[in-house]
Amino acid sequence: MKFGFIKVAAAVPHVRVGDCEYNLQQTKDLLIRAAKAGAEVVVFPELGLTGCTCGDLFHQTLLIESAEKALKDLLKQTARLSSVGVVGLPVQVENGLYNCAVLFQKGKILGVVPKTFLSNHGEFTEKRWFRSAEESYAEEIELAGQYVPFGTDLLFACQGVTLGAEIGADLSVPVPPSSLAALAGANIILNLSAEPELCGKNARLKSFILSQSARTLSGYVYASSGFGESSTDLVFGGNGFIAENGNLLSQAYRFNLKGQLILSEIDVEKLQALRRFSTTFGDDAPLVPSRVVDFELSETAEFSLSRRIDPTPFIPAEAARKESCEEILSIQAHGLMQRLAHTKCQKVVLGISGGLDSTLALLVVVKAFDGLRLNRKGIIGVTMPCFGTTDRTYQNALQMMKALKITSQEIDIKASCLQHLKDLKHSLSAKDVTYENAQARERTQVLMDLANQQGALVIGTGDLSELALGWATYNGDHMSMYGVNSGVSKTLVRCLVEYAAHNCQDKKLAAVLTDVLDTPVSPELLPPSGKKISQKTEDLVGPYELHDFYLYYFVRFGFSPKKIFWLATQAFDKKYSKAEIKKWLQIFLRRFFAQQFKRSCLPDGPKVGVIGLSPRADWRMPSDAQAVLWLRQCEDL
Repeated sequence: MKFGFIKVAAAVPHVRVGDCEYNLQQTKDLLIRAAKAGAEVVVFPELGLTGCTCGDLFHQTLLIESAEKALKDLLKQTARLSSVGVVGLPVQVENGLYNCAVLFQKGKILGVVPKTFLSNHGEFTEKRWFRSAEESYAEEIELAGQYVPFGTDLLFACQGVTLGAEIGADLSVPVPPSSLAALAGANIILNLSAEPELCGKNARLKSFILSQSARTLSGYVYASSGFGESSTDLVFGGNGFIAENGNLLSQAYRFNLKGQLILSEIDVEKLQALRRFSTTFGDDAPLVPSRVVDFELSETAEFSLSRRIDPTPFIPAEAARKESCEEILSIQAHGLMQRLAHTKCQKVVLGISGGLDSTLALLVVVKAFDGLRLNRKGIIGVTMPCFGTTDRTYQNALQMMKALKITSQEIDIKASCLQHLKDLKHSLSAKDVTYENAQARERTQVLMDLANQQGALVIGTGDLSELALGWATYNGDHMSMYGVNSGVSKTLVRCLVEYAAHNCQDKKLAAVLTDVLDTPVSPELLPPSGKKISQKTEDLVGPYELHDFYLYYFVRFGFSPKKIFWLATQAFDKKYSKAEIKKWLQIFLRRFFAQQFKRSCLPDGPKVGVIGLSPRADWRMPSDAQAVLWLRQCEDL
């Protein structure tokens, strides 16, 4: 295990019905393969040592004894492996036969978990052979020459990893055993299954697994019977899934004629963080009794991720991007619509710079006005050219406002800024923070006073990433009457504008939006170099894609700098060096802590995703909190 990740596997061996020796060999081979691949927990299908389609052969003493012997041989032959194996077989306890999951490691059985809910409808007749776990009061049994714990209350724990097991249809009942196991502390659920294939059933099964892993804030490893099972009445496709909190990490290829193995890594630290933050997890739940069995995790020197770490966690997945972008824009617009309806205001004022943030804000405002059936002429877009304004951004601002048919107004602030700097006796040759902020605050003053004059609201354009870094002038662009972009990260701003450009019916507007996307991000507060922007934000504070990555994992999961750094090296392997990743992470942490005072007095604005920095809802941090602990860990990277 490394940085909270544990590598797990779902194994689907080829079987022969009733041939325990053959099934033992197939199971052993896949377990060894999985162990060599670094898997620390390997799950096999339900009744895998006998085959799940033995029918009335389950009543045969020879089959029951052969399954136990196969388990005993498996323990002996894999005693040197450190991986936890989980296999299925019929186990006789007292006067009944139980469909069980057996967890073992290094030749020792850790525990035996019997199936609770037996399917007894349609093609299923499990009650003909097996008894429910609820019918046994045994807490310990003898199996394969060992006295071992028995029961559905068993959990298996090591170094923050807690395993719980359920079998097949246990998952599909209203209150699955895995729900109770999760409430008792299990953060990875193992399901040994034998689900036959039916048209459309696979999609339903996947939704069950993803939903349960999300509901229980857990990892879920599922392995189901495959080729070799009897096809007298049913077909078994050999399904395998590995999920984490509603996200599918890996999936088996069904209808494979050979045994197969799927692997991935579950981030247990992330799951624990989600449970820590989700204070409703377990609220009013009954106290779930449990017995905890300890196991060991191997301390492997080498660890590599097979799962992908998304470098842009704020951007919706490609498959759902169009729908998600439209939804985000609707959330932003709906928030503004409510504010306009509440204030009975039919006009807004916003500064249009020709940059990404003001472009998105304008698109949102237009959507809100159209939704309320207000005249777009009530949208007053203001260009305020000054010392750093380039012709490119200026023209883009004008063309955008024209295409969207809003009211366009230009107020040149050069003279007022010069007068202000003169009043301060500030040399114009000193291109310092006073020089820059004088322009930002003058722009905000113009917008506020114009809004008073017009009976309008000032719409803020600053985004979530700027709030995280404090990249805003206090009481300048930091302030507004409603900030529509306050919940949108910079990478997501770009994604939304790109979506608007690709789905725009107006070719001229689409061309402008495309050019805005191609323009370097800049506050344009320093004089341009010729006709080009001289002040590029990402040259100063670092790449926004890195900062958004840091922000997501720092706020969402409370990860340490050490883990965030390691994740970033995985996500940006060939794009940024480790030195660059470290440098910008240190800058992120310094700025995030130092600039909290700006976030402590933010104007209202809608949250659109899982991350928000509003002091009223999402992020409460003292403005004088120290970054020493975090920066100290950064130094050792």
